[in-house]
Amino acid sequence: MSGHVLTRPVLRRRQRVSAGWLAWLAAAMHAIESRRRLAEMDDRMLQDIGISRADALEEAARAPWDLKPNLPGLNAPWQMR
Repeated sequence: MSGHVLTRPVLRRRQRVSAGWLAWLAAAMHAIESRRRLAEMDDRMLQDIGISRADALEEAARAPWDLKPNLPGLNAPWQMR
């Protein structure tokens, strides 16, 4: 009978990988929500943060896994609070 033995280092590595994926998933979910809110802003709100309607719609159309900040003045989703 053969079985897999999970040693502590292997378990820790798997936990780190899982934690990394969960952090990435949380950042992607935050990006989806923040981009949706950006697209819903009116022109006055966009003017207050220095972003044009076209820039806001372009940002909102980005893929959830594209997490690099693309607009000046906007932080990456994981840096927003």
